[in-house]
Amino acid sequence: MAISAYLKWLRQRVGHALVLMPAVTAVIADDEGRILLAEDLSASQRTLPGGAIDPGERPADAVVREMREELGIEVEPTAVLGVFGGPELVIDYPNGDRVEYVTTVFACRIVAGEPVADGEEIARFQFIIPGDHEELRMAPWAHHVLARIDPGTPEAQFDPPLPSGAADLLGYRAIGK
Repeated sequence: MAISAYLKWLRQRVGHALVLMPAVTAVIADDEGRILLAEDLSASQRTLPGGAIDPGERPADAVVREMREELGIEVEPTAVLGVFGGPELVIDYPNGDRVEYVTTVFACRIVAGEPVADGEEIARFQFIIPGDHEELRMAPWAHHVLARIDPGTPEAQFDPPLPSGAADLLGYRAIGK
């Protein structure tokens, strides 16, 4: 599912304007400790799998649903690796839509199934050795997240607060930018 019924409803009201959207991201490691990256069908770049949280949905339920939809697998979230948002997670879509995601990053383990790209959102996937993402064509937000998390650590990560007024200096606070 490329766009949820909720986001479709919201877009009918706000057009292409910037929308703040809660989201989830899955970090799935295989038995060798490699991390699953997905190739986004619309942008032809690698990313971490995940998606938006629907109204009334818990983040853990959303990550389970997204992995089922995108990769045909059942996962169990095992830890929160981090929470990220801000300018690094603003995405301008080819159709003109702007979204700023605030994503909860979950460590997940596969409990049933083998990953298969859905062909709607995910073109293909691969497992990589942590750190090898530096050389890949990736979504900037995914680089940002991977540079800050440690799947082997139970301590959740986040970007520290910006100094007072820094967001205004970046011209970031204005709606519609």
